[in-house]
Amino acid sequence: MRFSPSFLDEIRDRVPISDVVGKRVTWDRRKTNVSRGDYWACCPFHGEKSPSFHCEDRKGRYHCFGCGVSGDHFRFLTDLEGLSFPEAVQQIADMAGVAMPQPDPQAERREKERTSLLDVMEMATQFFQDQLQTANGAKARAYLRERGLTGRTIETFRLGFAPDSRNALKEFLAGKGVGKEQIEACGLVVHGPDVPVSYDRFRDRIMFPILSAREKVIAFGGRAMSPDAPAKYLNSNETELFHKGNVLFNFARARRASQGADGAGTIIAVEGYMDVIALHQAGIENAVAPLGTALTENQLDLLWKMTPQPVLCFDGDGAGIRAANRAVDLALPHLKPGRSVRFAVLPDGKDPDDLVRHDGRQPFDKVLANARSLAEMVWLREVQGGAFDTPEKRAELEARLRQVTSVIADESVRRHYGQDMRDRLNAFLQGGAPFRNERRPFERGGRQSGRRTAAPDPVRGAIVEAGTAASSKLNQLLKADRSVRPPVLRESVLALTIVNHPQLLFDEYDEISTIEFDHHDLQRCWAIVLNAAAANGPRLTREILVEQLETEGFGALIAALDQQVRYARLWTATVAAAPEDAREGYLQALALHRRSKALHWQRRELERELAHATEEGDLEVVPQLLRTLQEVQFEVTRLENQEAIIEGFGVLSGRVKGPAAR
Repeated sequence: MRFSPSFLDEIRDRVPISDVVGKRVTWDRRKTNVSRGDYWACCPFHGEKSPSFHCEDRKGRYHCFGCGVSGDHFRFLTDLEGLSFPEAVQQIADMAGVAMPQPDPQAERREKERTSLLDVMEMATQFFQDQLQTANGAKARAYLRERGLTGRTIETFRLGFAPDSRNALKEFLAGKGVGKEQIEACGLVVHGPDVPVSYDRFRDRIMFPILSAREKVIAFGGRAMSPDAPAKYLNSNETELFHKGNVLFNFARARRASQGADGAGTIIAVEGYMDVIALHQAGIENAVAPLGTALTENQLDLLWKMTPQPVLCFDGDGAGIRAANRAVDLALPHLKPGRSVRFAVLPDGKDPDDLVRHDGRQPFDKVLANARSLAEMVWLREVQGGAFDTPEKRAELEARLRQVTSVIADESVRRHYGQDMRDRLNAFLQGGAPFRNERRPFERGGRQSGRRTAAPDPVRGAIVEAGTAASSKLNQLLKADRSVRPPVLRESVLALTIVNHPQLLFDEYDEISTIEFDHHDLQRCWAIVLNAAAANGPRLTREILVEQLETEGFGALIAALDQQVRYARLWTATVAAAPEDAREGYLQALALHRRSKALHWQRRELERELAHATEEGDLEVVPQLLRTLQEVQFEVTRLENQEAIIEGFGVLSGRVKGPAAR
């Protein structure tokens, strides 16, 4: 019996390959990383004592580095157990809970028709590409040049042009022997009982081919050249080939990029076709986009099949913030251990296309490096713009946070989210923070009054002055004779402690894997560290990790970090520290790091609001904003002084100041 590719894809997608292989092997606990869908075992195809058989749920593949066997679900069963291919399909279908297709001449006929429809879509794609190069396509070519696209990029994405004619494509396809029914079935013409004569669906538009997971053209998106067009962007209608909510633009290409060395497993979801294409041209090839609508559950599942933690990127305008909040609500019910999303929000008025076209990829990389966790997004959305100056309002906030997290289906994740929200709430209400949280980009409500302000502290000026002087001295020392400039001290402590004590990665993985560094090179270095942890499991040693970092070109950076922490006498970050001291110092540094990032973000938002209020003449709120900004600035300076005053920062080293103290 012949099985349709769509049926095989469906049952393969429903059953993790680890479920199939796991019934025949015993997973190695040291190398296996269940949360990432990454499994290791002794190969069932040849005798061995150490595990070299690798199974990856994200790719749906297995491979043995010892004997070289590889394959998918079906290949595993046919090769290992001697099943016929139909028997293997039957077994996977049973695991997936999907009924086997019955022999159906009509289904076979539909499958043949589907194949022929793909041929028609390929002909249409070639027609649009050819039209772009004609005199009719001159205006479209000029538009693409203005958007900064190169000829190579246009060819890579097979961009084309639909001429301003009611029948240009229809007549072309008819001349190739394509029947009326096939043209209509592909969604290339507008037809129906109320349309006497069908006509081309896409006219006077730049054409973006939309590919399936198997990289076949299944639909088109068209961008209108005329400003008077009723729809700026127009997609193909739903067809046998195309179901908009189940497809992501650039899916196949981004999946390949994410599996390569540069992608590091990351997938970025942006809002539009041009964003994806501009990012690709800037060297960021692992981006996808929904097709002109909000992200759907099926599209989110597609993202999770490629990576356990995709980054959802939104424009910084009001529409982008609303879309981000919708994505928060979409993702929460479907979270599982090791499966979440992060959120990157662009500067107001910018989209990815604008950012990389004018400033290159560096600003966009910085936006990604500052992406927020889903838990942080939930917290920000619920507290920003609210006043919590009475017990009743604080109780209302607590109840709302409990209600928001109650939709998480997985019991374990729901419990941890509840604890995370309680911790944030306690820190917010007890940590000296005011009970008033000013208006922010993720707010739901408007501004209210009633904020507490702290009394001036006469000692502050002296502390700030001493800290500034110490910081200046330290910076001069670090810059002298240094080819690699290290990060701020707390980031150096975080990174170097893990390099010298990699076992911490596995003891505190959930906390450590989400760290975000401001220092660009350190953020890149961190990706290598996490990859090494995933590849080696608990067998990872300092020697293995340092060797890999040096191979990847980060040897000078690690040496700079080591010199920096030794000068600061932060011995818990060095290789000489006892494991328990390293862990204690690390967790304290991590708490400081997260507090610092939150304060810097709050300061930027206050400065933006102050500038906006001044421009709009809203002078009533300016004094309040200034007081709040001063308080936040003081807290920022206080934390910076903990790094600048060398002995003061030594608190992060816990009980031990150096090997001599032992």
